[in-house]
Amino acid sequence: MQPVLVTGAAGGIQGSTGRHLTAQLLGRGIPVRALVHTDDERAAPLRRLGAEVIVGDLREYTTNRTALDGVRAAYFTYPVIDGLLDAAGAFAVAAHDAGLGRVVAVSQLAAGPQALTPRMRQHWVAEQILDWADIGAIHLRAAVFHENLALLADTGDGTRLTLPLGPETTVLPLVAATDVARVAAGLLTDPTRPADPVLLLTGDIQPIGAAARTLGRTYTDTPPERWHRWALDFYRSPHAAEHLTKLWEIFRLLGEGTNLYQITPTIERYGGHPPTTLAAFAAHRHG
Repeated sequence: MQPVLVTGAAGGIQGSTGRHLTAQLLGRGIPVRALVHTDDERAAPLRRLGAEVIVGDLREYTTNRTALDGVRAAYFTYPVIDGLLDAAGAFAVAAHDAGLGRVVAVSQLAAGPQALTPRMRQHWVAEQILDWADIGAIHLRAAVFHENLALLADTGDGTRLTLPLGPETTVLPLVAATDVARVAAGLLTDPTRPADPVLLLTGDIQPIGAAARTLGRTYTDTPPERWHRWALDFYRSPHAAEHLTKLWEIFRLLGEGTNLYQITPTIERYGGHPPTTLAAFAAHRHG
């Protein structure tokens, strides 16, 4: 059986969908070729699971062309750092040259040409690049990961979740990274399964005050400029700090949300599992 290529397979501090997907595909008996940027301690568990690990830079055509040789489908994701469009371009050309018929790619819920953060606009451009390559791209426009919110809740003194979101009634659309991976696994296990080219993924909708309490914290508002300074030090990436500060600003302005915030049937339809609520995620995390 031809393998599926999974990029971002080592995972990082954001959602680690590539790592979850690798485990899920291997659990179904689907061989996986896992592309990682660095052969470090995160790559060892992938090998123990049975993945074929390839090391390389996703922004380079030669890395992608080698990784795609002989695969039947692929998963494209890129961390919240500089280089998304470079990676999308190199991957798209290599996938076209390799003759792929299905690529599942992670995007963002509100991606679009007029989106209010540079990262969201870049995701929309990346979608266009992958579509133009004629490789059967399906874009998973995901909400804020439970994992990312929990990561922030674990900082500081362990009692507060500090974000520049205004009042505790400000609403966030959320999704578990494992659910994003489940949807991808469903689409990649059977590359002929029909699906819309853009799928929205939201598994829970919570006011930030309630979300903080679910994670065992008390929500505390903070000025955006102060949070941005903290994020620069925490993420060690100006790109991530700028994107997240702008993202929280959007949610702050939207307040109690818009009709874009809807729990989507896509997760159960393609992932075979009802959406994971933030409460279920928190219980499993501490169970």
